[in-house]
Amino acid sequence: MARHDASRTPVFNGPAGWAAILPPAAPRARLEGQAGCDIAIIGGGFAGLSAARRLKQIDPGLDIAILDAARISEGGTGRNSGFMIDLPHELTSGDYAGAGDSHDRQLTRLNRHAIDFAGEAVQDYAIPPGYFQRTGKINAAASKPGIEHNTSYAAHLRELDEPHEMLDAQAMREITGSGYYQGGLYTPGTAMLQPAGYVQGLAAGLERDGVRIYENSPVLRIESGNGWSLTTERGEIRAPKIILANNGHLESFGFKRGRLMHVMLNACMTAELPPDAIRALGGQECWGATPADPMGTTVRRIGPAQGGHRIVIRQGGYYRPDMQTSAGDLARTVRAMRKKFDDRFPMLRGIPFEHAWSGHLCLARNNVSVMRELEPGLYAACVQNGLGTARGTLTGIGAAELAMGLTSDITAFFTSEAEPLRLPPHPFDTIGANAYMRWKEWQARLE
Repeated sequence: MARHDASRTPVFNGPAGWAAILPPAAPRARLEGQAGCDIAIIGGGFAGLSAARRLKQIDPGLDIAILDAARISEGGTGRNSGFMIDLPHELTSGDYAGAGDSHDRQLTRLNRHAIDFAGEAVQDYAIPPGYFQRTGKINAAASKPGIEHNTSYAAHLRELDEPHEMLDAQAMREITGSGYYQGGLYTPGTAMLQPAGYVQGLAAGLERDGVRIYENSPVLRIESGNGWSLTTERGEIRAPKIILANNGHLESFGFKRGRLMHVMLNACMTAELPPDAIRALGGQECWGATPADPMGTTVRRIGPAQGGHRIVIRQGGYYRPDMQTSAGDLARTVRAMRKKFDDRFPMLRGIPFEHAWSGHLCLARNNVSVMRELEPGLYAACVQNGLGTARGTLTGIGAAELAMGLTSDITAFFTSEAEPLRLPPHPFDTIGANAYMRWKEWQARLE
């Protein structure tokens, strides 16, 4: 028998802004009493919901239950920036170039499989098209080093024979309305999500297919013995197989301790822009820009199809092994983001931030995920390296296939990855990581 008690459960700071701007969703039941199923999934985000969809594709008769610690779309899925990126994109690197042509081509193919998988779900479950748009994204550059990063990345894309377009300052102004950027690198393959809307639609579609979803039901203990049992505060569910789709909280159950880096990122979303502000801004109604340096500032402009005319800005990471942030942390980074917003959009000074929140990234030093069988009948779809939309979808698909005894390009890719590298002992990991991040953010301060 094996027993894994949760050392912590998810704690969130600030509202999930992407969920807050949508019409309220009807609450789902908590897990109460005794229940059973064929496969239980811990986590109702991109990985968990994708795993459930893939399981239903393989065997429509499976009895599947999903347990989420919060409400669907109010955890990590409602706190990311909504970029489902197809190309190599390593947040732990100094730029976005990946590990080599062969690896990058393989990962790009898999990322596009994830995007197609999401697109098919949008069609099958009648998810509003505004929640999933294949519009591409821009690497925005505001400095000479940023331009150099983009030039280097463009050369890598040419080697991969990937379409891209270099944008000058005038083109960036026409798209964004901002004169802040000196240039950009546009790539067409990224799908832009309203992440909360997409996962709400995916969850509703799965429920119509017979999947049970329990909200506000954090799992407190996982125990084996004649299958597996998952214990919550009010209930227990038994299943022959389980999938952990809880990203960094894999470590909360004792797996990969001392190997996972937990980084908190923060974001702000404006109030809905009034008509005079929209006219003053100009530019296109919807666009998304990641920074040319990964430690820079991500910006999105959205429209009514996503929840109103708004701008979302994200930056300000810090290392937190306990996977929590404080109100003081959030307030400090909101002040920094206010300045970054005003620098980019001086014509919008005075437009308030309506929502501000923290989100949790789980990274490995060597950029690997944990998608494999950890113990007999216990599978993981975790450690998304800050790429929860595409990587979460892929690891969810892969874990579902492993659980059903199938192999694919996805299972082969992730099961062949190395273990996450060990971190320095605590507190040296925290001191070193935060010092490194402050230095990298200073280097990327204009981006």
